[in-house]
Amino acid sequence: MTELEMALDMIINIFARYSEAEDNQQSLTKGELRMLLEKELPGFLESGKDKSTVDKLLKELDANGDTKVDFNEFMTLVAMLTSTCHTYFEQEES
Repeated sequence: MTELEMALDMIINIFARYSEAEDNQQSLTKGELRMLLEKELPGFLESGKDKSTVDKLLKELDANGDTKVDFNEFMTLVAMLTSTCHTYFEQEES
């Protein structure tokens, strides 16, 4: 596999790993989202010391209003974080 294919596979597998923690494998509950963020993006929660960070993020990501984050909604988070990191590193280089 190419590096990009491996990266895509990793994203899919990470979502699956955390969405399987509870019953529904097709979405992340609030608890599963919190666990994913704590384990996979600890700096993200650390930078937002507000205890309601996960609540706010869930509300923003939950496009269909089912109080869960499905894979497409999760990809919105991945895209936002990737874009933000890209912008940050571009600024660091200048």
